[in-house]
Amino acid sequence: MTYDPTIYLGAATHYRFGRPPYSPELENFLARELSLDGTARLLDAGCGPGILTTRLAPLFAETVGLDPDADMLAEGRRAAGELGSPGIRWVQARAEDLPDAASGPYRLVTFGQSFHWTEEHQVAETVYDMLEPGGVLALIVHTVDGRPRPAPAGTPIPHTEIRALVEKYLGSTRRAGQGTSPVRNHRFEDVLAHTRFGGSRSAFLPGVPDLLRTTDSVLAGYFSFSWAAPHLFGEQAGAFAEEMRALLASQSADGVFWDWPGDTEIVFARKPERP
Repeated sequence: MTYDPTIYLGAATHYRFGRPPYSPELENFLARELSLDGTARLLDAGCGPGILTTRLAPLFAETVGLDPDADMLAEGRRAAGELGSPGIRWVQARAEDLPDAASGPYRLVTFGQSFHWTEEHQVAETVYDMLEPGGVLALIVHTVDGRPRPAPAGTPIPHTEIRALVEKYLGSTRRAGQGTSPVRNHRFEDVLAHTRFGGSRSAFLPGVPDLLRTTDSVLAGYFSFSWAAPHLFGEQAGAFAEEMRALLASQSADGVFWDWPGDTEIVFARKPERP
């Protein structure tokens, strides 16, 4: 898989504001699962603007955020400064550049909705070697399918109409950078089963059931997707934003929308304590 530096071109400034949060139970779950006492090391690979990195850093003695996109890392540094987490080390590199880019050992290596952009089997095997005995590789995603959907706490985001609007401007083929979005026909569990981890297990943490977002946040969320990044619209980005705002205004007079991105799923694989 050849890295395309334009995949998220123009999206970094929208990402933190537009992406919904992971479960509020995430930190406590990981602290229990990994017996964290503030002395371990964390690597957040494919960290983007540090949404997961900055949340988990207080649980660790040392944290590394790794991403190939310089703009994403700049947003991560800025956010870390605002949140009072200046000790995070930010590294511009691909996961395929490990272990040289950020050598271990680590108690935890995370991929927050980013593992699918990597050479999955190769990267999983590399991470295995970088983990301390008993360490964990955790793939963290929002999962909707099969999860109990809470009752709406307001006007739902009109995703169907918005996606139709994106298609009006960009066509029916989902683009990503200079190419198209990869199509997944396998599960993370299937990949991990064929590595030295030997398998994995999943845990589901409840998502935020009453998440409310503004028009600006909804728009930012779409601009943060690889298949709707600002550069794909070119000179029509402003027209798209204006039309999307009008669509949202027609659905909610106060410009506030309910969102449910699903529960937080953690697919995790543990390195044995002993060889």
